[in-house]
Amino acid sequence: MSSPTAVRIPTLPTCDHQPRPYQGPGRDEVLAMRRRYCNPAVFTIYREPLMIVEGHRQYVFDETGRRYLDFFAGIVTLSCGHSHPKVVARVRDQLETLQHTTTIYLHPNFPTFAKALAERMPPGLDVTYFVNSGSEANDLAVTMARAYTGYNDVIALRNGYHGGTTGAMGLTSHHTWKLPIRYGGAIHHAVNPDPYRTAFVGSPESIATQSAEDIRDVIRFSSPGKIAAFLAEPINGVGGVTMGAPNYLREAYAVVREHGGLCIADEVQTGFGRTGDHFWGFQNWGVVPDIVTMAKSIGNGLPLAAVTTTAEIAHALTQRHHLNTFGGNPLSMAAGLAVLEVIDEEGLQANAKAQGARLKEGLIALMSRHRVIGDVRGMGLMLGVELVEDRESKVPASKATGLVLEATKELGLLVGKGGLHGNVLRIKPPLCITREDVDFALEVLDSALNSL
Repeated sequence: MSSPTAVRIPTLPTCDHQPRPYQGPGRDEVLAMRRRYCNPAVFTIYREPLMIVEGHRQYVFDETGRRYLDFFAGIVTLSCGHSHPKVVARVRDQLETLQHTTTIYLHPNFPTFAKALAERMPPGLDVTYFVNSGSEANDLAVTMARAYTGYNDVIALRNGYHGGTTGAMGLTSHHTWKLPIRYGGAIHHAVNPDPYRTAFVGSPESIATQSAEDIRDVIRFSSPGKIAAFLAEPINGVGGVTMGAPNYLREAYAVVREHGGLCIADEVQTGFGRTGDHFWGFQNWGVVPDIVTMAKSIGNGLPLAAVTTTAEIAHALTQRHHLNTFGGNPLSMAAGLAVLEVIDEEGLQANAKAQGARLKEGLIALMSRHRVIGDVRGMGLMLGVELVEDRESKVPASKATGLVLEATKELGLLVGKGGLHGNVLRIKPPLCITREDVDFALEVLDSALNSL
């Protein structure tokens, strides 16, 4: 009689980093304090919440010293990886010199970083206002657009997510994030061009054209006929890595500009080389927006965001006083400058392209073996895997997604989830991952999907 085949346990790639012995409060104590003193709206994603106390590049460590491969990057934030030595050194040096002063005084970091961002933008997009989060950036971009155009109505996309402030949540189009209160004002949501879940019929390009025409209908039926702005992510992040065919943004921008509106690209998740071929997500579609918002990877974990636009549009904000106390602070500016240097010096954009292609190819191979995978999409290191009950009905397999997340965590891999129904695996690691990391992640995902 033959013996049962042994199940292979995936092995994490080697890592020389040794975490410091953790000497803080225990996991149970931390969990108890959090439940007692922290707002219950702040949630965790695992049945047994994971406590992370140290990070090194693409890896994180829990309080016991166990290592995990982080394929969610602090929710798409750590482009250079955890505690990158250059970023740490620059922030430490600045902290020891001058921790904070506002922009009513001069400091070299502020305009130096603004200049560095302008050098990475298309010509004309060369004036930046710094804030602290993507929510603030999107709020400010809409404010600028309204001040410049003199119009009030703004169009965003269904399935888009743009932040948690009152204004940004008005732009967001997920009922799962909205309280039953009034958000924003004069904000409308057009059809998302995602070809996987659409009411339109035809090729992805035809669906993109019909989706762009829906913007025209929204303007005709829901606005005075002129709008202030159209705001969209080049690739939806929280929405589950959905995107339209390459012709969508070009046609959408044309409709918006025909009706007096400015085009805003939300690069909070797609920016800084994550999509591989280009530094900014909008460049993949051959368009140039009027305003670009960015956050997350810009500071590699520090609270930093920005709004870049033309000098003419930026001038509209001078009609009244406008000040952000922490925006442009020396500490965050030092981090942002270091991030740009690391991306260049370590070839992280090229690595995102190479490892992203290898990872996507592997995910497509998994799709051929696991029918629970309905779609694999994205580019570079911004990828999504949609899980469904069956491929014909496309009923979201939300419970399966939770089970996969639990299984991958047990095997040493951390991934996120998204989509309106929480049925999309969001795979967005630090840009410094290796081939070995990719192969480990694919092996873990294969094992997790087998466990279903």
